[in-house]
Parts: sequence; structure tokens; C-alpha cells
Amino acid sequence: MGNRPIPVFPEPPLARLLWRVARFHWRPFTGIQGVCKAENCGPGKDHTPIPAHRRLLLWDCASECDYTCQHIVTAQRVAAHEPIVQFHGKWPFYRFLGMQEPFSVLFSLGNLYAHWHGLVKVRAHIPATYSLRPFYVLLAHVGIASWVFSAIFHTRDFQFTEELDYFAAGANVLYGLYYTPIRIFRIDRPSPRRRSVLRAWTLLCIMLYVFHVAYLKGVRWDYTYNMAANVAAGIVQNILWSWFSVTSFKKSGSLWSIVPGVVVAWVMFAMSMELFDFPPWLGCIDAHSLWHLLTVGPTILWYNFLLKDAQKDIAGTERYKA
Repeated sequence: MGNRPIPVFPEPPLARLLWRVARFHWRPFTGIQGVCKAENCGPGKDHTPIPAHRRLLLWDCASECDYTCQHIVTAQRVAAHEPIVQFHGKWPFYRFLGMQEPFSVLFSLGNLYAHWHGLVKVRAHIPATYSLRPFYVLLAHVGIASWVFSAIFHTRDFQFTEELDYFAAGANVLYGLYYTPIRIFRIDRPSPRRRSVLRAWTLLCIMLYVFHVAYLKGVRWDYTYNMAANVAAGIVQNILWSWFSVTSFKKSGSLWSIVPGVVVAWVMFAMSMELFDFPPWLGCIDAHSLWHLLTVGPTILWYNFLLKDAQKDIAGTERYKA
């Protein structure tokens, strides 16, 4: 794929006109976007047909103009050796089958598969009587939901799909914080005191999530706050799992006990991709999509750890009973 994007919406004469407007207009994007909408979207105009598969994903005349004009401006900036810029706070991507960010969609589906496969393994290899099993099953369900909404959002970026993606991602992070101390401190074990602690912890986490969503939806849609809240929840569980790895390795000497620490380091490296924000390679892959790609592996490794951890716990309990 070359560096020069090809306009795919306007007819060739209009495309040439848009290129001229983009070249000479002092505000190129808004200038050519206005021309495109006037020539294609106005009443009584002979509208350029939009393919059915894009109409199914709610592409209309205005959004087609927006997409095409982004790539016209981007192509001219590349030809002039100027840096690629963002539009509406996002990089210009080549769409595929109507998907705005196809590689982010693909990698989101990869994470979805990792959680689904983990769910299958948990259900198949951990007995229903094991007290941590329901928490791991719910972990998989929350993970699947979060990556479904991620794929939907990267397919078509609307306010509604963005909200679903953010709320599901927040639920995924907060659930990680929820079940981490349950496993590490074994709050799941049956005793009156532990049950009281578990109920209080569950209620607290539910309230935190409700307040989080209510603030974003009802008070202010704040990207900085949302990021800070998720990072804080992630840091706490990362510290807990790192501590668990160190203490478990000192006790057992088993290399398998350091897996949580490895996963923490892997995920932190994946998240660091967001710090290196750069224009998408060949109009396809950016730092955000690489982040999604790099989280597939640790998710698979994590479910393998949970499975082995549960099996060792069950075996130890049976030996104790014997």
C-alpha cells in the first residue's frame, strides 16, 4: 500500500476538485469537507451511491465525506513532507469492509477469543465445587463483554459505542481489582468472618463502579478522570500480584509461581504502547492497536496460571483431608 491514499467516495471530477480545494484553501480539511457535502449531500443533488455493507454500519453521506477528505488532506501532507495530523482527535485509518480501525477490531477479537478459550478451560478443568471457580467464570464473561464492545467501538466510532467501550473496559479493570484480593487472601473460603468481608468488598466494588459510570454519564465525560481511575485500579492489583509472585516463589521455589509477575510486566509493557502515539503505519496499525495485540498473549498465559493454581490448591486440599 503506497503513501498516497485514494479517495473512495466522490466521483473522479469531484475528487479532482477536492484535491484542488485542499491544495489552495487556507483551512483544507473544513474547506474540502464543505465542498464534498455541498456536492454530494445537499437536497436535489445526484448523491454518490454508498455500498450496502457500509450503509449497514451507518456510513452516510456526511461521514463518507469526512473519511474521504481526511485522506485527501493526509495524502497532500505526506506529499509535501509534512507530519500527518489527527482529525477529531484520531489518526486517519484506512477502513476495511466499513470498519474504521480494522486492526484494532481484529486484535480486540483476539482478546475476546483468549477470554472465551479461558472460560472453556475453566469450566472443563476446574470442578464446580471449587470456591474460586465462579469468580474465574465471571472474569471470563466480563472480559468477553469488554472486548466485544471494544471491537464494536473500533468498527464504528459513535458516542454510544464509545460509552459502551469505556464502561465495559472500566468493569473489566475493576473486576480485576475485585477478585485479586479474593484469591490472594482467600476471602472465598467458608468462614463467617470471611463471608462478611467478601460481602462488604463486593458491595464496595459495585458502588465504586456505579459511581464511576454515574459520574461519566451524568456529571462530566472526563477522559483524564477515566484514565486515572483505571490506572489506579490497575496499579493496585499489579502490586498485589507482584507481591504474591515474590512471596509464593520464596515459599515454593516453583517457577510457575512467578507467572503473575511476568503477566504484570507484560501488560505494563503493552500499555506503554499508548505512550508512543504515532501515525498509523501504512494507514493501518497504530500504538493503540499494538496495545490490543500485545494483551492477547498474557491473557492466555493468565488463564493457564489460574487453572494450574486451582489444580494445585485442590490437590493440596485433598492431601490434607487424606
